[in-house]
Amino acid sequence: MTIAITAATGQLGRLAIAALQARGASPIALARSPEKAADLGVEVRAFDYTTADPAALKGVTTLVLISSNDFNDRAGQHRRAIQAAKEAGVARILYTSILKGDASPLILAQDHIATEVALREAGIPATILRNGWYTENYTGALGAAIAHGTMIGAAGTGLVASAARKDFAEAIAVTALDASHAGKTYELAGDIAHTGADFAAAVAQAAGKPVAYVSMPQADYAAALVGFGLPEGFAQILADSDARAGEGALNDTSRTLSRLIGRPTTPILETIRAAL
Repeated sequence: MTIAITAATGQLGRLAIAALQARGASPIALARSPEKAADLGVEVRAFDYTTADPAALKGVTTLVLISSNDFNDRAGQHRRAIQAAKEAGVARILYTSILKGDASPLILAQDHIATEVALREAGIPATILRNGWYTENYTGALGAAIAHGTMIGAAGTGLVASAARKDFAEAIAVTALDASHAGKTYELAGDIAHTGADFAAAVAQAAGKPVAYVSMPQADYAAALVGFGLPEGFAQILADSDARAGEGALNDTSRTLSRLIGRPTTPILETIRAAL
């Protein structure tokens, strides 16, 4: 079995490669800028979603397609990567989709839904890993939150079952190494869901300073994100995701992720402490 991972120099890609190496595998790292993957300790091949050269996938039996972070034509990029895999004779694709898939109301879900359709149309056996929210999605702004004593969002009292990136990376490794996962779809999320207030309390505990959660209307949250320097389009996507989280779109109680990786998912407090 030869496993290749796209977006290998990204945060999830690096962790997935490490998780595979910990299990004795030596995956191929596919990267738009191969020089950035020189430290990974595995074979590196140039692979760009926008061109998706099938030659880069020669000999690959299992392709881990980590979703692109380019929101301009993400579904199109994924379709090109899937077509390249088909032309190269790849036997199975793992795709990192979004929690609840075609039932998700998030704007962010549309590209994932289109990619799942493209996988079915391609006829390549696929394993769909519908990833929930990364806890790290919230930790990038910890410095400001602690300094101001406030975390803002638009989720109200909605529950989010987030997990650490390393948990999702381990799920990639487990399913990539076992062909019996072909044709299966997994809803992956953290074991214990939290509200915005719960998360702020965990931040306060880790920092030793008071931090409160302030929920605001979706439009106001989007405007605040733009004020922090985020592009308008991306701010709207994040604000939509947070508002839909308030309606339960990012909660899941199945504990499928912890069963796959054979251990409980990482508590938010542990991820927060690591980020600090």
